Parts: sequence; C-alpha cells; structure tokens
Amino acid sequence: MSEPDLSELRERAGNGDSDATDELVQLAAEHGDVDELRRLAATGNSDATDELIQLASEQGDLQELRRLSDGGNATATDELIQLATEQDNLEELRRLADRGNATAAEQLAELVGD
Repeated sequence: MSEPDLSELRERAGNGDSDATDELVQLAAEHGDVDELRRLAATGNSDATDELIQLASEQGDLQELRRLSDGGNATATDELIQLATEQDNLEELRRLADRGNATAAEQLAELVGD
C-alpha cells in the first residue's frame, strides 16, 4: 500500500471509520509495524493493543511488554511473566513480584528453587 493510501486510511480512521481502523490494525500487524500499532493502541483500540502484545511476545521484546504491563494491561503482564520465565529472567520476575504480582512471585520461587 502506498503512503498516500495509508494517509487516507489513517484520515478515515481518525474520523471514526471503524473499517479503516480495522484495516490499519491488520496491515500494521502483518508488517510488524510496532509504531503504527502503538499509535492505534494509544487511541484505545484494543485490537491494536492485542496485536502489539502478540508481536512483542513473538519477538521476545521484554521492553514493550513491560511498557504495556506497567500501563495496566493484564495480558501484557501475563506474557511478560511467561517470557521472563522462559528466559530465566529473575530480575524481571522479581520486579513484578515486588509490585505484588503473585504469579511472578510463584515463577520466581520455582526458578530459584531449581
């Protein structure tokens, strides 16, 4: 899709066209366009947020998952715990546990106990 086409799609989405927004989310997800997904997620689009979480998980992007988790997204927190556990990232699990996350505390105890 050309830049003028994308600009038009963004304009339509900005004017409340849900079909245009859905198409933007789909295109951004297909192309791994984190910036576009962030922009759409920042407007409250839950589909964009879900795609961003999935992309960050697939790419092992702890920083993006942490940003979303720290913003209150429970799905991002779950993915962050899973990824941190897979990577034996005790520091991240400890950080989450210190913030009161019981699942992170359990995973941390399991890893430390091994």
